[in-house]
Amino acid sequence: MLTLSFFFWLLSIPLLMSSFTHPKCFWRMKQNEDKDGDVVTGCVFFLAAVQSPVEKEHFDSILDVQIPTQNYQFVLPLGFAVEEINRNPYLLPNVSLIFYFFTNNYGGKKAFQNSINFAAKRHSLLPNYICEDETKCEVVITGPMLATSVSLTSFLQLYKSPQYSQLTYGPFNPILSDSEQFPYLYQMASKDTFLARAMVSLILHFNWNWVGLVISDDDQGNQFLSDLRGETEAKTVCLAFVSMIPANTHLYMSRAKVYNNQIMTSSTNVVIIYGDTDSTLAVCFIMWKFQGIQKLWITTSQWDVITSKRDFTLDSFHGTFAFAHHHAEISGFKNYVQRLNPSKYTNIFLARLGWMYFSNEASTSRCKTLENCSLNASLEWLKLQRFDMALNDDSYDVYNAVYAMAHSLHEMLLHQAENQPINSGRALDSDCSEFHVFLKKTHFINPVGDAIDMNQKEKLQAKYGIYHIWSFHHGVVLKVKIGEFNPYFPHGQQLHLSEDMLEWDTGIRQMPSSLCSVDCHPGFRKFHREEMAACCFDCTSCPENEISNETAVDQCVRCPEEQYANTEQNHCLQKDVIFLSFDDPLGSALSCMALCLSVFTALILGVFVKHQDTPIVKANNLILSYILLISLIFCFLSSLLFIGYPSSATCILQQTTYGVVFTVAVSTVLAKTITVVLAFKATAPGRRMTWLLVSGAPNYIIPICTIIQIILCAIWLGASLPSVDIDAHSEHGQIIIVCNKGSVTAFYCVLGYLGFLALGSFTVAFSARNLPDTFNEAKFLTFSMLLFCSVWVTFLPVYHSTKGKIMVAVEVFSILASSAGLLGCIFVPKCYIILLRPERNSLQKLREKTSSGTHVL
Repeated sequence: MLTLSFFFWLLSIPLLMSSFTHPKCFWRMKQNEDKDGDVVTGCVFFLAAVQSPVEKEHFDSILDVQIPTQNYQFVLPLGFAVEEINRNPYLLPNVSLIFYFFTNNYGGKKAFQNSINFAAKRHSLLPNYICEDETKCEVVITGPMLATSVSLTSFLQLYKSPQYSQLTYGPFNPILSDSEQFPYLYQMASKDTFLARAMVSLILHFNWNWVGLVISDDDQGNQFLSDLRGETEAKTVCLAFVSMIPANTHLYMSRAKVYNNQIMTSSTNVVIIYGDTDSTLAVCFIMWKFQGIQKLWITTSQWDVITSKRDFTLDSFHGTFAFAHHHAEISGFKNYVQRLNPSKYTNIFLARLGWMYFSNEASTSRCKTLENCSLNASLEWLKLQRFDMALNDDSYDVYNAVYAMAHSLHEMLLHQAENQPINSGRALDSDCSEFHVFLKKTHFINPVGDAIDMNQKEKLQAKYGIYHIWSFHHGVVLKVKIGEFNPYFPHGQQLHLSEDMLEWDTGIRQMPSSLCSVDCHPGFRKFHREEMAACCFDCTSCPENEISNETAVDQCVRCPEEQYANTEQNHCLQKDVIFLSFDDPLGSALSCMALCLSVFTALILGVFVKHQDTPIVKANNLILSYILLISLIFCFLSSLLFIGYPSSATCILQQTTYGVVFTVAVSTVLAKTITVVLAFKATAPGRRMTWLLVSGAPNYIIPICTIIQIILCAIWLGASLPSVDIDAHSEHGQIIIVCNKGSVTAFYCVLGYLGFLALGSFTVAFSARNLPDTFNEAKFLTFSMLLFCSVWVTFLPVYHSTKGKIMVAVEVFSILASSAGLLGCIFVPKCYIILLRPERNSLQKLREKTSSGTHVL
């Protein structure tokens, strides 16, 4: 037996002294060697009704027998319930309940034989062998093991009598709910339909997704596996392994190495245990604990003894989460335990009883330090403290089973009293064969306030209390209630955990991690590999212009068109809108250049208007010079349409305006060139081309060429209108706004027609460059066309190799450069003579040059 001096030595540690007296925690003290074995064996109770008073000493004599430590948790709630009912004047008046029991230390066939031997000794408890008149109505309370309940059921059914109804305590088992096979058997436990959901809710609360599962290979284990798979698949929780432990011992031993390797090699830190504690699963679990396997166990309350059986240090593993059916404290039960004969039972309760509850009164004890207290002083101190058993599910079921019999019997007696003669004798003289009929319809509210329904088809779903169990040295165990799970609450509100209790219990708020793969950080997404669980994945960065701003995302989200992903790919940034604006340095320079050149052209036009009567102005067709200068002014100004935020109107005007205006300019140059050629040819002896020059035929070249270009532009606009093009993909982080040409074919047709005119003008001018004539401008026309063609030939490859505003700037620069080339080559030399060398712009000078054979321009 664990000495109490060690217990007080443990409590003397300052941290434990200050924390483990919390009113919400329970201590369990266990023996180093348990003679009753590692498994809770349970009891079989015979509960009978007698119509005679029962002395209190009757129960004391029954409790005086040698009872295994584990079975106190079943005997005491039953004794308390019987005594409570016998004192109740409203429930079973003038009728008393008595009970007998035997303990099952062997299970199965041995339990069956023990029950027969025990009942034979009690003659009055065997059906058809009733020797005492005061005992008529009995029930058998069996559990918590399935084998015991099934064995006794088979025995009782041999007598074909419904006199015995069987109430079972222990986990609800679907096998026992078969009304045809077990017509007189009733399970007191609630259904565990939502146990899998409760466990998965706890797993999700701690952000786990990688758990192991160990279950018994039977119908109940398979049903739990099915329920758990349904919950885990819906909540993206994966099972690292599933070990189904066979019931056959020899079969288990042949596969034990496989089961051990599964749990030892698994990377999970959390394992769910589900099954009977009297099966090979319990043996398997104990073997794992001996091997030092460190896991956090999630199981049910019936595994309390198993999970805390051996010695563990504080840092060996993270304890056990146990799910127990939620119920309130039974009022008066604590006083019932405390009023038992202290000299006889206190040592039992302190040394061999399961759970003890200490209040904060421990700090006021006269044994302040606890370190130097003697054993007798320690016992005396403990006697003064308040302690209580923490009823587990099985004990609570035993308590309810007694009340179920009492309420059913009460209803039966009331019914018989209403339907029998007044002087028919004592109530229990009647046949109790109707008891089963009343029992299966019984529903009542127990003293705790919970609703109990004996209709097996309408069993209520269990609400769960969640406990955290820690094992310390030499079998000392701490059990703390940390939360509850209520399946009747809305989804998302069913689980409630007390974080402060969990932190108080463990000393830390952060639980250990149990993940197959670490969650992907923002900027990454999951990449699932084939033939791997959904919780196992790699992390890959998001594709271009896609982001993930949360952890553990399956797919990245593409940024909107007006936004782009930052370098970390966890946030979308607003794109810069790019176009050739007037505020842009390049746009400002080009617009200033266009305005300056147009003003300069206007000044040249003014000079020509002012000196229109001079020989040099008259010599080169004044009207054509005016048309060319005006068209060049519009050419310079048309470049401004390419600068600024594009719109549908500006996009249409851009292409058509510069195409038509340049056609006018180039056709004017062609007309001037043809005029020079005709002037030379017409003055030659014997030529008949004078009428072409006199009739002004060259002047018709301009409107004819312009009309052709207008027709091409009209076809262009009719086929596909130029429009605003928003390019959000060409440049990272930028939205490029340019004008879409619409029909590229039409654009190159207009540009090609313009090039054809320029090439024709260059050819004609080049052939007339050396004609001997006064003020001959053929050479300058040749240079102007050579420059014009060079600009536009260079423009094409450069235009196609750039994007965005640079592409627009290249087009604007080409317009300005080609227009400036025409202006500079044709009119600047003339302005030089007009303004700076006026002496060369006179008839006298002209005659002198002519007589000497020299030509002036």
